[in-house]
Amino acid sequence: MEVTTTGLDLAKNVFQVHGVDRRGKTVLRKRLTRNKVPPFFANLKPCLIGIEAQGSSNHWARELIRLGHEVKIMSPQFVKPYIKSSKNDQNDAEAICEAVSRPSMRFVPLKSIEQQDIQMLHRIRELAVKDRTAKANQARGLLAEYGIVIPRGITRLKKEMPRILEDAQNQLTPFARELFLDLYHQLMDLDTVVREYDQRILKEFKNNPTCQKLSQIAGVGPLTATAVMASVGDASSFKNGRQLSAWLGLVPRQHSSGNKKRLLGISKRGNSYLRSLLIHGARAVVRHSDGKDDPASRWLNGVKARRGTNRATVALANKNARAIWRLLRDDVEAQTV
Repeated sequence: MEVTTTGLDLAKNVFQVHGVDRRGKTVLRKRLTRNKVPPFFANLKPCLIGIEAQGSSNHWARELIRLGHEVKIMSPQFVKPYIKSSKNDQNDAEAICEAVSRPSMRFVPLKSIEQQDIQMLHRIRELAVKDRTAKANQARGLLAEYGIVIPRGITRLKKEMPRILEDAQNQLTPFARELFLDLYHQLMDLDTVVREYDQRILKEFKNNPTCQKLSQIAGVGPLTATAVMASVGDASSFKNGRQLSAWLGLVPRQHSSGNKKRLLGISKRGNSYLRSLLIHGARAVVRHSDGKDDPASRWLNGVKARRGTNRATVALANKNARAIWRLLRDDVEAQTV
């Protein structure tokens, strides 16, 4: 039995393997428990293995590469068209095996342990930010029930809540003041957690020369630079800057037919967290571009005048994504991009 290409359907405990030979004929179908996966592939001759991007995919890719195999990770949305009939583990593994052999298939970059560490740092911080926003919105909504309205912004809420709790003239009962005080303490605790993770990210940023080089791009700060290193890493896995931009969902969706080309809004595919960071950074640059006369600001102000602030923001985020690809791939200075 000579297996040249294998599709591996990942799971928590039961894995499905589908293998074909060089002619595409099925020669292997096997179910494996988790502890039997490493010894099985250790005894298999080196081959191409395809897996879907999901939880633990980077771990298994590194393990299989260590055993001498070539591993490619694919987005599930690109594997789905190759499922021939009903969805089950066997059909999924066969579809993965078929998809990984396609010359035009797009693959997901493999992440190292170090990249996963930084990515975990960002994900924990992101959840803390969401919890802080939810807690602030809850406090704001509950205060409105008592006729107390606070302007938007967490900073204003943190400033106004102590004053509201001390004001004896408002409609808050003693019991309500106790509950709002609890909410205030929870909000401040989450704010402290976010600041602590900001400091950790800043420390990682200062220890990484590539991140500092990325920060020379207008609109890219420590948060975005470290997120890029965690998510992209090796830019050579993308053919050009547009592929990276498309992977981030910053290019237009198409709905074209015949000779009629119709471009819609951005696709919003791929890494939504990194895309939002690039757009927020670009928005800050757009906000401060008025009155500047350098070439970049003139281009940006021209786009803003013709297409509006939001489109100018996305255009700059798209441009920054391509500059990031060039900087990571060719290791050049940001001024030459």
